[in-house]
Amino acid sequence: MAKVTIIAGGQKVASRLTGVIHYAEHYLNQAGIDTEVIQVHQLHAKALITADFTSESINATHQTIEASDGIIIVSPVFKAADSGILKTYLDLLPRSAFASKTVLPLAVGGSFAHVLALQYSLDPVIKELGADTIHKGRFILDQHISYNEDGTYSFDQEADEALNKTLKKFVNDKSQVSD
Repeated sequence: MAKVTIIAGGQKVASRLTGVIHYAEHYLNQAGIDTEVIQVHQLHAKALITADFTSESINATHQTIEASDGIIIVSPVFKAADSGILKTYLDLLPRSAFASKTVLPLAVGGSFAHVLALQYSLDPVIKELGADTIHKGRFILDQHISYNEDGTYSFDQEADEALNKTLKKFVNDKSQVSD
């Protein structure tokens, strides 16, 4: 069975970004794909900031990524770029961390003015990490995601259809990969 690691570049767990992560996890699990989420902001902060390549928490995530067939990177977009937390983490990955992997970038932001952040800010880093295939990313406006009182998230029709279409393409590509 295929395994996908979701790298979450947000600053907190409770956010619209979490809604996208849950959506992706649910979709992948329904397709029979195991998922694991790396919440970058929960890793050892000093190790991230000081680029401590010997950190046990950082190196454990490297093993998770190595054991994965695919990677989904989920990031908020601020000032036309992915989050600094995410970039700090990606800088600690081995140069070939994404070799033989398919990568899908997803982003949440407040304005379509930032939609090119995936292509101009994140794609070059993904390529530098050796990804064989980079799927066309998906940018979701934060206003299309609602937080519900029961702790779940809802997506308007536009966001739901966009994520569904994007994840379907990713899963169809991943269905050819097996252990």
